[in-house]
Amino acid sequence: MARSRKYREQQGKVLLEGRRLICDALLAGAVPHTLFFSSMDQLRELPLDKVRRASLVKVKFEDIQMWSDLVTPQGVIAIFLRPDALRLTFPQDRRGHAVPLSLICDNVRDPGNLGTILRCAAAVGCHNVLLTKGCVDVWEPKVLRAAVGAHFRVPIFPSLQWDDVPRHLPAEVTVHLADHCSITDDSHRALREVGLPKNHTPGKAEKYGWVRSRPCSRDTPHKNHPDDWDSDSDSESDEDGDDEGGPKISLPKVETQLYHESWAENPTALVIGGETHGLSLEALHLAERTDGRRLFVPMVPGVDSLNSAMAASILLFEGRRQLLLSVQRFNSDIHSKTE
Repeated sequence: MARSRKYREQQGKVLLEGRRLICDALLAGAVPHTLFFSSMDQLRELPLDKVRRASLVKVKFEDIQMWSDLVTPQGVIAIFLRPDALRLTFPQDRRGHAVPLSLICDNVRDPGNLGTILRCAAAVGCHNVLLTKGCVDVWEPKVLRAAVGAHFRVPIFPSLQWDDVPRHLPAEVTVHLADHCSITDDSHRALREVGLPKNHTPGKAEKYGWVRSRPCSRDTPHKNHPDDWDSDSDSESDEDGDDEGGPKISLPKVETQLYHESWAENPTALVIGGETHGLSLEALHLAERTDGRRLFVPMVPGVDSLNSAMAASILLFEGRRQLLLSVQRFNSDIHSKTE
């Protein structure tokens, strides 16, 4: 079960390992099916009133070691019914004050990156996290380890079609993109601000790991292949402007701005693209429809690229800062009017 996404989905169950993760799941309202433990001491460390709903099976520690993906198993493994974010509870004393900031993961395939992104989203206090189809399974063991309990501290909605994404967002949301297109006209100002010349063209090492490596323009035509239109490899026909190979489309017009400029004052969503294919065309269309921006994080030349988890950390915490600042300004205005 731990190693097979197909089996997890067919059975409607997930495997959780370790006392802390199992406790988090139980406290959030996840339904336990079977719990394997090697000693009564480990069982007593769990909330017994919730554990009683599960089948309890005492096994040898050697069995736990054989089943476990951990280097040092804790001696307790549980099988849960696949959790549904709509049926879980996220109490404020465990989650903190959430901000109106949603995270959309667009084809994020690396388990470690996704787990770290989820951990960051929980730390920021995101309203929710949406995963489009193509992302790695959120219940994959490496994702669970990297997330360190974030699955039960922020609502996560996996395997969404793009048509379903708006249903999980506020009506007046603005969707922004974690992107880097440093040669577009509207990003020349950003380059000058960080001391780079207007005609600067970044090399691959200066690019984010999750976006395209070729220069991009808002009106650049691209082949209409949803799975690889934004990949890191370019054919010679693309570079030569050859029209062969199918229909081409123009990118939606999404302006670029520096990440520390104002972009999060009202309900906001941020799209993080996967490192292999980058942002999808659907993400660009959603940003265009909601008057979103490409958020540009400048880096000095010659530095290794940011990966998607690092980008998410920078942008999510900046978004939280801006949203809280907006609330403070609003409260200050109200206070001044009442005096």
